[in-house]
Amino acid sequence: MSDLLDGVLAAHGGLARWQAADQLTATIEVDGPFWDWRGRPGIRRPQTMTMDTRHQRITLAPFSDGSLTALFSAWPARVEIREGTGALLEASDDPLATYPPYTDAVTWDRIQLAYFMGTANWNYMAEPFLFTYPGVTATEIAPWSEGGETWRRLAVTFPAELPNHNRSQTFYYGDDRLLRRMDYSPDVTGNSPIAHYAFEPITAGGLVFYGRRSVHLRNPDGIADLSSAPITIRTSAVTVL
Repeated sequence: MSDLLDGVLAAHGGLARWQAADQLTATIEVDGPFWDWRGRPGIRRPQTMTMDTRHQRITLAPFSDGSLTALFSAWPARVEIREGTGALLEASDDPLATYPPYTDAVTWDRIQLAYFMGTANWNYMAEPFLFTYPGVTATEIAPWSEGGETWRRLAVTFPAELPNHNRSQTFYYGDDRLLRRMDYSPDVTGNSPIAHYAFEPITAGGLVFYGRRSVHLRNPDGIADLSSAPITIRTSAVTVL
């Protein structure tokens, strides 16, 4: 591993501590106009997220509207939407293939919303430890200056079998080796260029997570459009088991 990745892992609690964990739980709250654009304003309420740290598996409840639970798992990929009683309402064994061609006006059904929420939040919580998983590569690239700081960067490539926004992403770290920003281009939103900022580090069970995230469009020169945030995410009440 590079000295940057070594430092990043240590700053987030250390790889050994992560490997000793089996499960995370947290409360997440999403906001921003993106959810209206996708026809899913009901997602804006606190949800309990429960995720497996060893396998890409996550549940969200209450999901969307009503007392639903959403389950996303990979290897093989599957999304389920269940009633509060546990009864299965709908499912897909190939959720990525269900997305229509992306336009600004396209809306998502519950399966598509669950896939997006599941893959995104599992990856956010598993990073940076995810960079050590089989098939993932992380290489240091030229630094970036922003906001009076110079951030070191990791270019990370994820294998096709690990669902994520897209395969190639860039992560920016401050002198304390905590995350400042991440860049990606989600496949399901037409590869729109994104600059995603992380704030308010919180420690739970000896590991570091982020209490607030803000997602912005990214200009061709790499500079984020900070005039609006299509998505914001709040994370609290993190428990490591």
